[in-house]
Amino acid sequence: MAAPAPTAPSVLEPVAARSEPQVPKRPVPAPSAPRVAAKTIEGITFDGVSFDSRTHRLRVLDQADGPGSHWADAAAAATSSGGIAAINAGFFTPEGAPLGKVVTNRESRGGWNRSSSLGSGVWLESADGTPSILRREAASPNLKARELLQAGPMLVEQGNSVAGLDSSKSAVRTLILWDGGQQWWIGRTSPCSLAALAAATRNGRPGGWPVHHALNLDGGRSADLWVSAAVDGGPLTRRSILNRPVRNFLVLAPR
Repeated sequence: MAAPAPTAPSVLEPVAARSEPQVPKRPVPAPSAPRVAAKTIEGITFDGVSFDSRTHRLRVLDQADGPGSHWADAAAAATSSGGIAAINAGFFTPEGAPLGKVVTNRESRGGWNRSSSLGSGVWLESADGTPSILRREAASPNLKARELLQAGPMLVEQGNSVAGLDSSKSAVRTLILWDGGQQWWIGRTSPCSLAALAAATRNGRPGGWPVHHALNLDGGRSADLWVSAAVDGGPLTRRSILNRPVRNFLVLAPR
């Protein structure tokens, strides 16, 4: 029987490289102008200003000589420095010293609050101008920052309401909200408990966007909000006639 004829070796066709599916990039919306963002959520009235950190920034205006020594209220603090809005900011001792660390224009004042819930959160603008809100444990006492303010407690963290907040004491509140990107809100609320405020902030989007982090500031008789006519929806003032002088302010101004 004859041997079978040899067959030609098979030729492998080149296999085209498979490319991974491309996830379309969502366009980053253009910065929007600051605007008054007022809303009632779960019985709590929020009055404040929503802004984009790409075009506007917050500054800490601190009174080294004590509460009321330079600016009687948020309006005076803002207009003295070219600001378009302002709120009262950090807590202070009966003697008028800051209850926690404060950095204003790279100048550090006060001391690191290591234990009190009133210093459990930190708002800061880094050396390169990037703002953020951090837990005290995630921030270094020696952090180099342009602006910094210790306050607390944290109300919303990573998009979740913080557990264990007081639900019994009702007071006017001042707070700062962040979406984790470029959107921010500063403002004042009607009287409420910290627990109710955290839930309403998490559920209701006071600034019109999901809240990633929220930090409570000094409230009660210290609560003071001023918004100029240059802001869409302004002018606006929310300040009790019983308001007391405060140590420092957060002032919103163009970059």
